[in-house]
Amino acid sequence: MSKNEVNIRNKKAKFEYHLEEVFTAGMVLSGTEIKSIRNGKASIVEAYCVVDGGQVFIRNMTVSAYENGSFYNHTPKGDRKLLLNKKEIKTLEKWMKVKGNTIVPLRLFLSEKGWLKAEIATAVGKKLHDKRHDLKEKDDKRDMDRAMKK
Repeated sequence: MSKNEVNIRNKKAKFEYHLEEVFTAGMVLSGTEIKSIRNGKASIVEAYCVVDGGQVFIRNMTVSAYENGSFYNHTPKGDRKLLLNKKEIKTLEKWMKVKGNTIVPLRLFLSEKGWLKAEIATAVGKKLHDKRHDLKEKDDKRDMDRAMKK
């Protein structure tokens, strides 16, 4: 795996939430965290973002311990700070004040310069009937594609 092939996705996000606005943020990480992420040993499926004291943190993101890290190794499920500008943080703070709104991470990737970036989105949780509707549309599309191939 080359150094620019990190692409960790949250596949459940589009199914669980109506996504509104997408932001790209840098992350503050320790050495063992970035090495573990470059090896693909991270998960953002259960992760979410919080705004606390004018800063944005990603919570519940799992980064497995680095195999070659000694006692300097990181904690697997700690809060990790996201780097956004003040205008974006204010937008996210306003978004979080409304009940039912959340901020979910969509993917982790390496930028052109080799920095780890997180793509986050403001989102509203879907109801059960919305999820059923999405599944029905997906099944219908698959059936139509099958009929076209015959």
